[in-house]
Amino acid sequence: MCDIAIIIPHHNDVPRLVRCLAALLPQVDSGVEVVVIDNASTDSLDAVHTAWPDLRIVVEPTKGAAHARNRGVAVTTAPILAFIDSDCLPAPDWVAAVRRAAPKGDLIGGRVDVFDETALPRSGAQAFETVFAFDFRTYVERKGFSGSGNLVTRREVFAATGGFRHGLSEDLDWCHRATGRGFRLVYDDALRVSHPTRTDWPALSRKWRRLTDEGFGVNGATPARRAVWATRALLMPASIVAHTPRVLRHPALSATERARALATLARVRLTRMAWMLGQAVRPPSR
Repeated sequence: MCDIAIIIPHHNDVPRLVRCLAALLPQVDSGVEVVVIDNASTDSLDAVHTAWPDLRIVVEPTKGAAHARNRGVAVTTAPILAFIDSDCLPAPDWVAAVRRAAPKGDLIGGRVDVFDETALPRSGAQAFETVFAFDFRTYVERKGFSGSGNLVTRREVFAATGGFRHGLSEDLDWCHRATGRGFRLVYDDALRVSHPTRTDWPALSRKWRRLTDEGFGVNGATPARRAVWATRALLMPASIVAHTPRVLRHPALSATERARALATLARVRLTRMAWMLGQAVRPPSR
């Protein structure tokens, strides 16, 4: 009988899915069920079928990672649920770390490091993400949530909390609903995956547009919350100054990369300010 279900949502990113599976599947034993939830991809999965003909792949036609993850839970049976994204690279001991982590809490968030898929020097987007992407310890210990790219929980916790909800900041929303029910969230640094840095401004902008939209979905529902959202937007320029020392002190960046990271920091914060102000003043949809 399996004790762990590993759920991998995927949408049109076959090379990274193959990389993820190549690192993950050698770790898998008879106590682990692995399911890839293909979320309405248009790209062919022939390379995956050829490499791993026995791999279970389930199609979820409704677009959205929340729908894919919920489907993954529904089609598996193991008591421990381990979520990893298809563009993540699990550490060589990730499955063993899932087993060790599971008794430590009701929700366990792990560490996410970043790596570059292109040669140095880093672009502005890559340098920015080297400094600021995926601080899961802070997410867990200060903000009360873990990203679902490296998240472990129990089936009974998921059933009591309900599934991920599409259109919100789904990781934050799900973890807050779970902890609101009294379940305990912990951070485990030994539970490690890696994620590639975004290579350019369009990719980084898409990420932050999505996060901003999801954040507004959680925080901007009422007039009072819209006012708070607008205030947060107006503080974005100050955050450029506040976060500059992190860039200047980062040991992995060259002087050129620090300059690029600072320029990207300013661009991200000012762009988000414009997005957020637009959301705050937009009439509510009926």
